[in-house]
Parts: sequence; structure tokens; C-alpha cells
Amino acid sequence: MRVGLMTREYPPNVYGGAGVHVEYLSRELAKSIEVEVHCWGKQFLDEGNLHVRGGEPWSEITNGTEGKYKTALETFSLNLAQVKSLATIDIVHTHTWYVAMAGFLAKKLFNVPFVLTTHSLEPLRAWKAEQLGSGYAMSSWMERTAILDADAVIAVSQGTKEDILRAYPEIKPERIHVIYNGIDLNEYQKTAETSALIKYGVDPAVPYVLFVGRITRQKGVTHLVEAIPHLPKGTQVVLCAGAPDTPEIAAEMREKIEQVRKINPRVVWIEKMLSRTEAIQFYSNASVFCCPSVYEPFGIINLEAMACRAPVVASAVGGILEVVVDGETGYLVPFEQDPVTTFPSNPEKFSRDLAEKISALLADPEKAKRFGEAGRRRVEETFAWSAIADQTISLYRQLIRSARGNV
Repeated sequence: MRVGLMTREYPPNVYGGAGVHVEYLSRELAKSIEVEVHCWGKQFLDEGNLHVRGGEPWSEITNGTEGKYKTALETFSLNLAQVKSLATIDIVHTHTWYVAMAGFLAKKLFNVPFVLTTHSLEPLRAWKAEQLGSGYAMSSWMERTAILDADAVIAVSQGTKEDILRAYPEIKPERIHVIYNGIDLNEYQKTAETSALIKYGVDPAVPYVLFVGRITRQKGVTHLVEAIPHLPKGTQVVLCAGAPDTPEIAAEMREKIEQVRKINPRVVWIEKMLSRTEAIQFYSNASVFCCPSVYEPFGIINLEAMACRAPVVASAVGGILEVVVDGETGYLVPFEQDPVTTFPSNPEKFSRDLAEKISALLADPEKAKRFGEAGRRRVEETFAWSAIADQTISLYRQLIRSARGNV
């Protein structure tokens, strides 16, 4: 069996959970089947069953184009360019709207089964219009067209399956299969090493609250910044936050941090995406990891923290409810959503509630340690990549048999 995995992100160009997912899934799948990864960039790899080919958008289609239209046109051009590489595969599997049309077109051209994994849904991310401009209409069209035509849709959580059915009621529930994200349990291990903390100006001797993620509306980092004045005086807060969606949210983040540092000078802002080795050090030594997302189909970042035995305080949204066990591996903070904006209906209350749960763990290190140990046990029992790959291959085989009329 030969699968074509389509993704925007692949190492070394990974900035979000979808890229992490495809990296590890491709490695695990390649232990059993042939895997072709087609991604954005200049990557090239042949390693056993794993073959990686990067691609670049057509310069002709974007030269002289206004920035707000550029992403959508680049995306569509690369989808078209990569389809020709899928003529010899047995099944195509796409990840995120950025590559969804390649799967749609491969199905039409080469009569191969088409699987689509939803890591998020455009109708539930209205704030993306701020980033993409009118390109948001195009991203929404590409996602909708592909998801309605896919032979199988993989949801990364039960909550995501429910979201899919609400956003696209035309889809039959039996076409949606829940397969969780996973974690590399050998790589993500608690470490006592602190060289990365010292490198970035974090005091390892002082307990700290940690955030790791992109500066986006979705990830909710500004709500954590607004919670800082409600934390115990002098709490060290480490924000590993980079890759802002827009210049506007970058400026907003900078202004909020400048203001909060007047109250608490122990706020450390690392304005870049950490290497995996560095991130593991930060998770391992954190007193509390905070995930304040306003929308999160799964939240692979919580698995990473839990694998390193960090207790988690997270928003009670989406797939997070299936990862973090309230009162056992961390605390879930109630999230009341504005039905129009999808942001917190009462942002001040949400920030105060985050601060309350974080403060409770800072005040009780023994409980925090118990939560961290329970988190590690949970990821070991439920989220190993080997199990996720087995479920995925089983779905591939089912679809290929059906396409060949051998059911």
C-alpha cells in the first residue's frame, strides 16, 4: 500500500499541531506501508518507506498580487502543482484546508480513495478573516468542497466530529472516524536539564507558569496575559509565543505585555518558536502549563506538557475535554462563548478564572506533582502513535477494499 500524505507543514517548517501530527504519523505509518509526503518547502528525503517531496507555489500566480490575496492563490497553485505526483498512490490523505483540494482533484483524476483529517474547521474560525482577508472565503470554499467529497473524514476528537456535523450537516455521521492525535513517548520525557531556560532568561529556581504556542486569536494567549495581574505577586510567567497571525495581533500582544510588566516584571516573553529539545526542558520544569485556547479541536500541546509531567490548566473547549481530566491531570476552566464572535462572552471573567486555577496549583506543589504524574500515565495509556497509526492503516485498507469492490 502506498499513501500520499498532503500537508502544508513538515520539518523543518513546522509551526503548529497539524505539522507535528503529520511528522509523527508519517514516521509511524512508514514502519508498515509506503508513505509519500507532499509538503510546502524545499524538503527532499528518501528514508526506507518514507519519501518526502517539497513544493513551492507558482511565482507567476502571485507576483504583483496584493498581500491579502496572496496566501489563497499560493495555496491553490501548489494544490494544482502537486496533484500530478499522486498518479501512482493507492490512497490520498490530506491535512488542513491548505492541501485539501489536492486530495479532491486526485480522487477525480486518478480514482483513488480520499481521506481528509480535520485539524480545525474554517466556519468555526471567523477570526481568520483578519489574517486572510477575502482569502477566507476561498479557504472556506476549498475546505467545504473537499470535506463533502472525501470518502472518509478523520476527526481528531469526538468534539471535532460533533463540530463537523454542525458545520457540514450534509455529511453522513458514518463517514466521520475519530482518531486522536498522538505523542512520541520516548522523545517527550521529563528532564532536569535547564540550559534552555537559562539561555532565554528564565530563573530555574523560581516556579513558573508556561505558555507555548502561536500568537493567534485561537490560542488565546492574550487572555493569559490579562490573567497575570490576578496571579500571586511576583509569579514568573514564561510566554513562548511567536509566529503572529497578523501585524495587528503582534502589536496588541506587545502592548499588553508592556503594560503587565509594569505590575509584574517577571514576565519572560520568548518571541520565537522553540526547538523540540528546548520545549521539552520548558515543559519539564514548569510548575503549571496553561492552554487558554478559545477553539481547540484537540490540543496536541497539552499532550506534550502532560508527557513531561506538567500539570495543565486549560480552557474547557473542544478536544481539550478529551485530553485533560479535570481534577486529575489538571484543571479545566469553564468557557462561555459568544455565539457571534466565538470569543469569550466575558473575557475579564475568563482571565480571572484562569488565574484562580493557576494560583491553586502554584499554592499546592504536591497536588501539582500528582496531576503531572497522572498526566504522564494518561498519555501512555491513550495517545501512543503506534495505536494511532494502526487505526489509520485499518481505515485505509477498508476504503481501498471498498473502492476495488471487494467488501
